[in-house]
Amino acid sequence: MKRLQRILAPVDMTEASRSGLKLAMALAAENGADLLALHVANEFQAWQMLDETGFASDRIYRWEVDRVVRESLLDLNRYLEPAFNEIRRLPGFRRRVVLGDAATKIVDIANLEESDLIVLSPRPHGAFRRLFFGSVTDKVTRAAPCPVLSIPQIEQSRRPHGKPVPVVGGLLRTLEAS
Repeated sequence: MKRLQRILAPVDMTEASRSGLKLAMALAAENGADLLALHVANEFQAWQMLDETGFASDRIYRWEVDRVVRESLLDLNRYLEPAFNEIRRLPGFRRRVVLGDAATKIVDIANLEESDLIVLSPRPHGAFRRLFFGSVTDKVTRAAPCPVLSIPQIEQSRRPHGKPVPVVGGLLRTLEAS
């Protein structure tokens, strides 16, 4: 098997993506690989604003895009803070924020960086949404230039009394109340 040298870990800054990031960090540490944490910011946050004449100005739009990318980078830094000790032990770690469609940008960055592996955590979606809109994980898996490792978040369900019960194999194990 080819040794991993560059691992791409797309994060959407949710708790679901934290499990994929943790596994990517462990793989990077074990293989001596560089890790790139990638966040794709929402392009709808950068609405084109009108300038003082009432027309859409490219200058203002570029400022808005830069602002969204900078704020997303700050958010990414805050998201990565709990894992700072593990990150310091990695041979190489970078973070990057881009703006655009998530699946397209992940594949583009994987091509650009010549990634050996993409580790991501899918968001839990219902069957209806996946059927009509697809998922980022499915789109990346189909178009990726390298293997894609999809790590689901460990699901937790709640008993009627509020104590967490793990979901095993997709089936909820019911516990009899004593």
